[in-house]
This record gives sequence, C-alpha cells and structure tokens, in this order.
Amino acid sequence: MGEVPGHRVLRLVEVMDTLRRECPWDREQTHESLAKYLVQEAYETLETIEEGDYATLPEELGDVLLQVVFHSAVAAERPEGDPGRFTVDDVADAIVDKMTRRHPHVFGGVDAADPDAVKANWETIKAAERAAAAEASGTGPTSVLDGVPFAQPAVLLADELQRRAVRNGVPADLIDDDGGAGGGLFTEVAGERAAGHDAETDLRSAARRFDARVRRTEAAARADGHEPRELDEGQWRTYWARTGD
Repeated sequence: MGEVPGHRVLRLVEVMDTLRRECPWDREQTHESLAKYLVQEAYETLETIEEGDYATLPEELGDVLLQVVFHSAVAAERPEGDPGRFTVDDVADAIVDKMTRRHPHVFGGVDAADPDAVKANWETIKAAERAAAAEASGTGPTSVLDGVPFAQPAVLLADELQRRAVRNGVPADLIDDDGGAGGGLFTEVAGERAAGHDAETDLRSAARRFDARVRRTEAAARADGHEPRELDEGQWRTYWARTGD
C-alpha cells in the first residue's frame, strides 16, 4: 500500500517542534513577529504563479505552509485553558469543518447545478455563521460587510467590499465616487469588476507591462551609449516611443 497523501506534513510538524526547542531564533518568535513573513511568503507565491514558474511553486507553497505550522507551534505552547492555545490539528479541524459546512451540495443534500448556485449557497451560509457568532458574542446585528479584512491591499479591499455588498442586495449604482480622496479609483475598481475583470490582477499586469517597457527603454538608450539616468525628458520620450508594442 502506498504512502498516504499528506504524510510528510507530519514530518514538517516534527521539524518545527525541534526548531522551537533548539534554534535560538525560532524559539523567540511570536505571532506578532511572524506576521510579516506570512504576508511576504504569500506574495512570493503569487509572483511565482504570475510568472508561470510552476516548478518553483512547491517550494513557495512550502514557505506558506511553514508559516501555518509555525504559528500553530507557537500557540500550542500556551498553557491548557488559555483561549489563545491551539494546535496544528485544531487548525486542520477548523478548515475541514468549514469546508464541509459550506459545501452542502457535496457533503449534504443541497443541490447546486452551477458555480453561481454554489456562490449563493456560500453567501447564505456565511451570513448565517456571522449572525450566529454575533448572537453568541452579544455584539448585536451584523453587517453584510463583516469579516472583510481591511489589512489587505487597497484594490483587493475595494473589490471585496463591492462584491460582498452587491451579492447581498446593495444596488451596483450606489458604488460611486464620493468626492473624497480615492473615490475615483474606487469606482474604477467597480468598472473593472462590472466588466468581468479582476482589478487586482489587471493592475498588477499593467504594472508589469510598465516595468518591462521602462527596462526596454533603458536598454535602447544604453545601446546608443547613453546612461538612462542622464536622459532628459525629450530623450526619454524618443526612446519610449521606440519601445512601444
């Protein structure tokens, strides 16, 4: 009988436990000190996907997985009864329970004939979960926007707020420039979304195209014996025109 998929994750847990005991740097880390690495590793994984470097993807995903196991190891060291204590198994249980609960068309008796029906079910279930959590905590009525993380990049945040609002009945035409700083950009995100595009992905693509053209322009200038940093505006415009697609 072959090895069960996922068995090597157990070895990672063992390695992490050893590092917490024997490595001075790993031993002193906390949730707070590790937070930046979780974001960094996620972005490095995103870049690998954007570049189509799938041969490197396992390594980058491993770095993300390490952060999950690392945080779990830190939490597991808290004393029994501490509300902040959990283990890597608690993390796995939480996501297994959530995925099972939010896919009743797979694990239950609910019908979902297409992706739109799946999304509708998902939103209904999430709304019920938020309401139950609010009732349990005594925090009062919930908003359709509860749970949207404001720590994410601004374009992603705008897109998620808009999608969540519209999916829950807010008229799309209410998403408009409010006249304040960033209002125009907020509506541009709405326009991308309405056109069926992903604003974050499209903006990153535009940034990459700009980066590539600047580099082509610099190369063209160097080929003529010029240092790019010494070009005046007219020269920049001339070389820029040469490097257009």
